[in-house]
Amino acid sequence: MVSEGSILVTGAAGFIGFHTCERLLTLGVTVIGLDNLNDYYDVGLKQARLDILRNFENFRFVEGDVCDGQLLAGLLASGPKAVIHLAAQAGVRYSLEHPEAYVHSNLVGFGTVLEACRRFEVGHLLYASSSSVYGGNSKVPFSEGDPVDHPVSFYAATKRSNEIMADSYSHLYKLPATGLRFFTVYGPWGRPDMAYFSFTDAFFGNRVISVYSGENGEDLSRDFTYVDDVVDSVLALIALAPSGNRPHRILNIGGSSPIKLQRFISTLEESLTEVLGRHAEFAKIHEGMKPGDVPVTFADPSELVRLVGSKPGTALKDGLKRFAEWYVSYYQPGV
Repeated sequence: MVSEGSILVTGAAGFIGFHTCERLLTLGVTVIGLDNLNDYYDVGLKQARLDILRNFENFRFVEGDVCDGQLLAGLLASGPKAVIHLAAQAGVRYSLEHPEAYVHSNLVGFGTVLEACRRFEVGHLLYASSSSVYGGNSKVPFSEGDPVDHPVSFYAATKRSNEIMADSYSHLYKLPATGLRFFTVYGPWGRPDMAYFSFTDAFFGNRVISVYSGENGEDLSRDFTYVDDVVDSVLALIALAPSGNRPHRILNIGGSSPIKLQRFISTLEESLTEVLGRHAEFAKIHEGMKPGDVPVTFADPSELVRLVGSKPGTALKDGLKRFAEWYVSYYQPGV
C-alpha cells in the first residue's frame, strides 16, 4: 500500500521513473517529478513521457539536477513522505568512455540526495541499484548476501558505492532506505540503448544487429524483468520502510527466470511478426562479449517475496509483444 502524502520521484522522465510516476498518479498520489532531461538518449522520448504525466492534475514537474542541493532542499521542504530515487547515468558500455558522467550523477548526485533526505527526515528512501553489482559471480541465483566486491564495469562500481553510502547514512542518521537491484528491465517506453530496443531500431532501419557471446561462444543469459512488475514491487515497498539501528536493506527485483539471448531474440522476432502481420527476422553478426558485460544475471527474489508476497512474473512473450505494439504505434515505421 502506498503511504499517504506526496512522493518525490527523481528521473521522472526516464523509463522506470515514467512508469512509476504514472502508476502513482493513477492511484491519486501527489507526485513531484525531477529530471534534468539530459541527452544520453532521445530527449524527445523523455518529453513524450512527460506529456502523458502532465495530464494528471496531481503531477508537478521540475527540471533540474539531483546534484543541486538547494533545489532538493526546496522540494523536500514541502514534505514528501518518501523519495524514489531513479535518476542516474545508465549504461554499462557508456561508462567505459564517459566515467566522469557517472561520478557526477551516480556518486555526487546520490550523496546530495542522501543528505537532503537526512536533513528533512524523509520517511523512506527507495533508490535504484542494479544487478550489475554482482559482476561475474559464478554462484547462481544471485542473492543479496553474495559478495559484490569486484564489479566489472564502472557503472556497477557506482551502483555498489550507492549501496554502501546508503548503508552508512542509515547507520549514522537512521535514514530508512531500500536499495533496489533491478534485473534487465524492459517494456514499452523503454530506453533506446537497451538491446531489445536497439534490435528493433536496427530491424526497421535495415541494419545488422550484433549478438554477443561469452567465452567459448556460450550464449549469454539475462533475468529479464517487465517494467510493470518492477513498479508493482516498488509501490508495494513504499510503505514498508526498514527499521532498527541500521534501517537499510537491499532487494533483488527480478523474476528468477533467466533467458538465453538467442531465445530472447527469437521471441522478439515472433512478437514483431505478430504485431506487423508479416515475417520479422533480424540480420545478425556474432561477436565476443564486450568489456563490462557479464555472462549471466539470475535473481534470487526470495526476500522480496517475503516482504511483499510476490515477485515479477510477466512472461517474456507477453512483455515483448506489448513493447512491439508500443514501438509500432509510437514510431509508426514505414517498412
